[in-house]
Amino acid sequence: MTIVRPAVAVPSLRIQLCSSLTEIPAAAWNRLASDATPFLRHEFLAGLEQCGCLRGHGWEPVHILAYEGGLLVGALPLYLKSNSQGEFVFDWDWAEAYQRAGRNYYPKLVTAVPYTPVAGPRLLTAPDAVAGDRVRGALLEQAQELMRDRAASSWHCLFPNETDADSLVARGGLRRLGCQYHWHNAGYDDFEDFLSRLDSKHRKQIRRERREIKESGITVEVLSGPMISEETWRVYHEFYRSTFHRKWGEPRLTLEFFMHLGRALPDQTLLFMAKKNGAYIAGAFAMRDAHTLYGRHWGCRVNQRHLHFEVCYYQTMDYCMGQGLRQLNAGAQGEHKISRGFAPVPTWSVHWLRDPRFALAVADFLERETRAMQEYMTALEQHSPYRRATEAA
Repeated sequence: MTIVRPAVAVPSLRIQLCSSLTEIPAAAWNRLASDATPFLRHEFLAGLEQCGCLRGHGWEPVHILAYEGGLLVGALPLYLKSNSQGEFVFDWDWAEAYQRAGRNYYPKLVTAVPYTPVAGPRLLTAPDAVAGDRVRGALLEQAQELMRDRAASSWHCLFPNETDADSLVARGGLRRLGCQYHWHNAGYDDFEDFLSRLDSKHRKQIRRERREIKESGITVEVLSGPMISEETWRVYHEFYRSTFHRKWGEPRLTLEFFMHLGRALPDQTLLFMAKKNGAYIAGAFAMRDAHTLYGRHWGCRVNQRHLHFEVCYYQTMDYCMGQGLRQLNAGAQGEHKISRGFAPVPTWSVHWLRDPRFALAVADFLERETRAMQEYMTALEQHSPYRRATEAA
């Protein structure tokens, strides 16, 4: 752990850089992230470091910590990146423009949860911190100073919640608007109650898809951490790896990492496993908190029509209704989610570019992109499958 000079002139506040969360007690970190998603917990972030998911893949931890009176009162998850993979906020064109200008876009700094497009707080402060604004200001100043010290082209804060996004923009960051698709539980009694709120066309479509899966003899098991055996994790991980290789390239999450989550966060770690003729044929990994189910990674060994929809959407909706969860966040992208009851929701990222000329160019691009994204999301709302007030069931 490296001690650096205070980012603000506050004698009682001490700022440090941390190259691994294993140096930080889990309880101290989790005190800062207690109300956040499971992805910000020490078990998840330190697990990525310990289980071989970051090393050699372009993610070098340089977390910023703030101490007051020997107590950890603030933190900024931060990584020095040598590529733009695993971020879900695409800046490939920015990197190409830097290269054309004879400049190096990498390394860059990124505040994010690796491989996880889930919004949440990014400026972590203790719930009883005496001066939370002062702590957040110190973290931000240190990040900007580190951008200069490491000769990074830029610093990017990905998927902050709206409160943190507003705070970051107020300090000079450039806001970028994105879009995801989430399903909201409107207090449905069960899946049929949900279907009754849809128009006839989409209700029949979903029933037909589910019926085909049932008639093919496929069943789905929902397993939480303590119920997931080592062999089941191995089967799921092979599904995950093979699907990743076919569609997206090199998988990053190791079998060791998944098994670690099952042990370390047993009540928040889930598998939805599809079975036919006594053997697993597909599975989806998910995590949950008190309010939300987060669908993350899917894999399969057979091409069965509608199987992805059944495992990743309909079964997870069922789970949310049964558990009283408010929403399902099924990950990035996928306009096809709209016809199955999902709604477009805004996401944010905030960016600093060290070169003022590129910062101006990016600001102009983001202004135009934001208008286009707002129009796109408005247009998507016109395709909602839910019945209008005047439409008969």
